[in-house]
Amino acid sequence: MGKKIYKKGRWLRITSRIFIGFLLLLVIACFAFDQFVQFRMSDEELKKVFKENNVKGKIGYYESHGRKIRFVAVNDDSLPALIFLHGSPSSLSIYKHHFLDSTFKKMFQVIAVDRPGYGYSGFGDPEPSIQKQSEMIRPLLDSIYQLKRPVILVGSSYGSSIASRLVMDHPHLADGLVLIAPSLAPGEEKMYWFTPYIQSPVLYWMLPRMFKSANTEKLAHKSELEKMLPYWKNIHVPVMYMQGEKDELVYTTNAAFAKEHLVNAKSLDITFFKGRPHFVPFAEKAAIKNKILEMYNQLQLK
Repeated sequence: MGKKIYKKGRWLRITSRIFIGFLLLLVIACFAFDQFVQFRMSDEELKKVFKENNVKGKIGYYESHGRKIRFVAVNDDSLPALIFLHGSPSSLSIYKHHFLDSTFKKMFQVIAVDRPGYGYSGFGDPEPSIQKQSEMIRPLLDSIYQLKRPVILVGSSYGSSIASRLVMDHPHLADGLVLIAPSLAPGEEKMYWFTPYIQSPVLYWMLPRMFKSANTEKLAHKSELEKMLPYWKNIHVPVMYMQGEKDELVYTTNAAFAKEHLVNAKSLDITFFKGRPHFVPFAEKAAIKNKILEMYNQLQLK
């Protein structure tokens, strides 16, 4: 009997050590993955890019609604403003090619913001409210709008929801709105079956911080877009809408929603990129650039 108890106790000790070792390896793996998957560039990395490409760039931070928000502004601050809001998950680093664009260098001060929960604006600390996010970004637009015109606001994917909310609530802050692969209609986007389960405490802690922000936003997105339904009529500026015709994440029915709800927009230009999926900012850089320039020319003729 004693020998059996001894063997059982020894087996339990070995099993517990294996389990503890597995948990330790899991924690290390999650930490390593979090460090590897961030989709962001530090201030030092951005400064190096600016220096190597002879770009006049500024990296700034400001406080808004209890959050520290990072932004980047390149080129002469006397030029019209082109302001980018990224999607999810991402950061302002996605617009690096716009910072370096030779045409934009002559025409715009290009500005991009790390949205709350991404980049260096509280990385991994999400803000699910679209209205609150827009108010956190608003101070930057307030300061810009007082100094120059026109101001063109560009939102990509989830960033298009934020950009639209900003123009709804503060119609004077932008002169034109460019929406890329935009998520506008409640529920008209892909929801993965596992998304709600990831939010459980057991799994959530293992997620890289960037995906924590994305998952939290995703779960709240439909209800947040529903809150915006009464306010689309407040958008009076010209709107350009661009999307891949094979978008598998944000359904192309969002275009019909835009036609139905942007009833007071000065104009609505809808472009579908043939055969393209969701990530058109990478695949259609030239076409998107041309549309932005078209928007600028349209505003100049006002």
